[in-house]
Amino acid sequence: MNWTVVIIETIIMTIAFTAMVLIPLVKNPVWWIHDYPKDIQEEYFKTHERIPSEFFSKTVLIKKGCALLVALALMLILMKLAGAYDFWSALALAYGIWLFIDWYDCLFLDWVLFANMKAVRLPGTEHMDKAYHQKRYHFVQSLWGMLIGLVPCLIGAGIYACLV
Repeated sequence: MNWTVVIIETIIMTIAFTAMVLIPLVKNPVWWIHDYPKDIQEEYFKTHERIPSEFFSKTVLIKKGCALLVALALMLILMKLAGAYDFWSALALAYGIWLFIDWYDCLFLDWVLFANMKAVRLPGTEHMDKAYHQKRYHFVQSLWGMLIGLVPCLIGAGIYACLV
């Protein structure tokens, strides 16, 4: 595998992920309501119409499902560009990039930006500083992300191995 390409791919994917999350979040924080801690959601719903925000709601499954399909397609391209040569190298590449972005999302986007950017606070919850600084919540979500990420990475590596 070409490690320079892997590093460049990781940087590009991290930038793309950041844009994919932050642009809709700043324009309309309610778009990502399902990713907010429950106490923030409940405070928001006290003054706004309740919308589906449970993980297995149709809306959330469609959003997350589309994101996973896009991730799967991109992983196949990244595997080829980086020169993965078999299932295990493809899996290591895909899951390595997934883990990097997952940790970046938790440690930087959630713990630093999300906690401190007033522009991403749900209307009516601007006063909830402590709730927006919940490190444990985002860490647990990150652990789930690591587990969920295995699925598209395994599928992608399997498809790649069949194609190579």
